Amino acid sequence: MVYLSMLLPASYAFSAEQVTAQQFVNLQQGNTSFAGFRRAHAKGACVTGYFEPSGQLSALTQVPIFAQGTTPFIGRFSIAGNNPTAPDLKSPVRSLAVSFNISPTQQWRIAMNTPPVMAVSNPHDFYQQIAAIKSGPQALKAFFNAHPETQDFLNWKASYTPNQSLALERYHSINAFYLENSQGEKRAVRWYFEPQGHPMDVTSDTDNALFDELSARLLKGSVKFNWIFILSEETDDENDPAVSWPEDRQRVVAGEVAIEQIDMDLNAQCQSINFDPLTLPSGMSATADPILRARSAAYAESYRRRAKEKLLEALQ
Repeated sequence: MVYLSMLLPASYAFSAEQVTAQQFVNLQQGNTSFAGFRRAHAKGACVTGYFEPSGQLSALTQVPIFAQGTTPFIGRFSIAGNNPTAPDLKSPVRSLAVSFNISPTQQWRIAMNTPPVMAVSNPHDFYQQIAAIKSGPQALKAFFNAHPETQDFLNWKASYTPNQSLALERYHSINAFYLENSQGEKRAVRWYFEPQGHPMDVTSDTDNALFDELSARLLKGSVKFNWIFILSEETDDENDPAVSWPEDRQRVVAGEVAIEQIDMDLNAQCQSINFDPLTLPSGMSATADPILRARSAAYAESYRRRAKEKLLEALQ
């Protein structure tokens, strides 16, 4: 089943405080709008590659890509922010999104970021966090002090050093999802892409440093990641994205992701994809995590705006 959450109305409220997708995207967009671009993660490049399963996850889910041969995908590396010309190395967050066409009626779209957890547990507080970021360091410090649930995120932030290569970052699902097997049994999971690569002797201080490095790296061969799933236990709350799961949780290497080509063209295929994390295949389902639904609604609103802008541009 494909979840068509991109069809949610623009006024869809994703918290009890009635913060809407429109309001959230307005906040991300700020006073400067770049027509035709995403309101978050505006700067990015398309990639293509394939996934080769290990078979170790097939007992937990009916998603066919974990049991069959290689599956191609379209993806997108990006950096945080609404500016499509922003300097790469100044971004605090890097992202990787992937889209699998599993069958004529099923797709799976995945949106991952370098942080393993959210700072907060609900959309209203996430909205306030973004507002604090835009207000400056003192406002953000006050926000964190008022929200003890941010501790796991702050612990990660204190230990994290942004890499000089998109190929060497670890990308996390952040939110949890359910895997469902043929008996209808569900297991909550999180996952991450673990890089296999090594540093290269390529340095650049240009605004496109990360994408230049990735392009140079791909000239030497595929960029590969291990796709690792974390299996929850009964004490883990799959609906709270701000809480880390214990390090001793079972991990399963689902297979290997290989990225083979990059396309920096602004009209490349991935640029028109809405990487909605609620676009899920049979064998997977969403948890009740409210931020997961907030992400989906905000992505849909951003998609609507840039699609309209592209259409108006074409009609001129």
